[in-house]
Amino acid sequence: MARAGLSTGRLVAAAADLADEAGFENVTLSALARRFGVKDASLYSHVRNIQDLRTRVALLAGGEMIEAIAAAVAGRTGKEALVAFAGAYRDYALRHPGRYAATQIRVDQELAASSPALRRTAEVTYGLLGAYGLTEPDLTDAVRLLRSTFHGYCALEAGVRLRPRLRPRP
Repeated sequence: MARAGLSTGRLVAAAADLADEAGFENVTLSALARRFGVKDASLYSHVRNIQDLRTRVALLAGGEMIEAIAAAVAGRTGKEALVAFAGAYRDYALRHPGRYAATQIRVDQELAASSPALRRTAEVTYGLLGAYGLTEPDLTDAVRLLRSTFHGYCALEAGVRLRPRLRPRP
């Protein structure tokens, strides 16, 4: 029987918080169990394994991120929408580094196809770029270009923020 108070949703939310605090690579079932004051085995009623937990965090984070982006671009078109998209993307990545890292993992194609968050991501992104009159295959190429560009800038900025400041030599 599942321990009272534990649910899949609570575990995934706690794992996402842990990812932001300690880094996505440090999200483990043991660390999560410690947060709830339970044994690792108690978590297996709610998640199959660490990969299942990490995938769920990725889907949660992807949903949060696209909702922030959708809110930012709502009512905007063209360059204004693109700038709002970039700003919301950057803001999410920097405010939630662990969650953002989770969005970079590979998710099973079947699971991805059934994910409302990933469908919403495609709707918002393709909708934004479709307004430029792009058609396939250029539309898919543009989506990939944007994602790569935004991810690259966020990764560079996050890396710079994490490095200790160097003191000038005397």
